[in-house]
Amino acid sequence: MSPNHRTDLVKIPGAPAIPGLAFRLFRDESDFPAMVAVIEGIREADQLELTVSVEDFAREFRHLEHSDPHEDFLFAEVRGDVVGYSETWWAKDPEGTYLYGHHVFLLPQWRGKGICEAMLRRSERRLSEISKANPKDSPRFLQSLVEETESDLASALERTGYTVYRYGLRLVRPDLENVPDLPFPEGVEVRPVKPEHYRAIIDAWNEACKDMRSQVPISDEMFAHWRESPTFDPSMWQITWHGDEVVGTVLNFVDAEDNERYNRRRGHPEMISVKRGWRRRGIARALLARSLKVLRERGMTEAALGVDAENPSGARHLYEGMGFRVVRRAVFYRRPMD
Repeated sequence: MSPNHRTDLVKIPGAPAIPGLAFRLFRDESDFPAMVAVIEGIREADQLELTVSVEDFAREFRHLEHSDPHEDFLFAEVRGDVVGYSETWWAKDPEGTYLYGHHVFLLPQWRGKGICEAMLRRSERRLSEISKANPKDSPRFLQSLVEETESDLASALERTGYTVYRYGLRLVRPDLENVPDLPFPEGVEVRPVKPEHYRAIIDAWNEACKDMRSQVPISDEMFAHWRESPTFDPSMWQITWHGDEVVGTVLNFVDAEDNERYNRRRGHPEMISVKRGWRRRGIARALLARSLKVLRERGMTEAALGVDAENPSGARHLYEGMGFRVVRRAVFYRRPMD
């Protein structure tokens, strides 16, 4: 039987005795509508701002990295209806730490019955198997990124020994008015982005990741995934150069589907970085100011970005000084793999 048509059942020791409850692995693209339905079903309960479609999942699965869809995605069904799913993957940060990530998405009406905990146990066993292929002399952690409003999943993680590693913040600038004109240092200039610049830009961002806590660099597969997305628009990017060297980046984008759903005109100045040796010279602030003006020219009326709550570079203070305010918080939960 081909992987695209198998219906492997998974037995999870200690799973709750709920009539009709079964667990199985991912089948094929026919599972995408059920995944969308689960996300739609949890969005209001968990106060999540998510807009996903079958096309989004299809694009993601074309570019999965360090994750096998037929082994790393688990579905919970009750009498044949999908009530939740979980996913697992792994990554390595610039410090050499192996991060074994997982997340459970479960419909609200099926919470508090032990299903979430059962899926967490299966995810941990699967990640333990995966970890055997990676070096054991490097730091290794189980990790789950949870929005603070996902209280059910957060409680399940805390009950099983996970603790808070760090917080991620979502900041919003509610308008794009009164954006200052800020200069760059002498010899630094912004240039239009061309395809032949992509490699230098991504390399510059990845180099800057070394100074960010557990920020996973952008791989070729991740970039290929983004290039297929409707949000990929390098004409909005703001990149500073000094000669042939990229010294600063802001990779702006607009999520039109998300804006339509939430009836807003929001742009996103993300992947903000400045190369070592060029920091503390006003480049990030000037790039952000230019980005806000670009988003305004594209018809946006507000901007949002994310940042580590304790970013070593003090990025949060820079953003708040540019009119951004914290509106949401996400939690990175960790537990040592061993």
